[in-house]
Amino acid sequence: QVQLVESGGGLVQPGGSLRLSCATSGSMFSIYAMHWYRQTPGKQRELVATITSVEFTHYADSVKGRFTISRDNANNTMYLQMNSLKPEDTAVYICGALVRDSDTDRTSYYWGQGTQVTVSS
Repeated sequence: QVQLVESGGGLVQPGGSLRLSCATSGSMFSIYAMHWYRQTPGKQRELVATITSVEFTHYADSVKGRFTISRDNANNTMYLQMNSLKPEDTAVYICGALVRDSDTDRTSYYWGQGTQVTVSS
């Protein structure tokens, strides 16, 4: 089974920066796409950013110009660089990946555990 492990969350002041990481591990697999989501109590989960295997990227309007998604193909690790953070960015950030298992030739979607980001002075 493919596992996604997130890190990098924490407390930061408005205007500050954080970099989230999402590392994948498991047997032989190919990653078609990876995503960052965020969830706040009482609100619907929001898709924040997307990156594909050919490094096509897409961002939610709320984070354009401030967040950057990237991928280290050698390590199968995805990053979300978050700059100019605002209190409204406070949420649990969750990574997800669309993955093909090369051994079984099955494609499945996997989720990380989530990491808390709190923006407050």
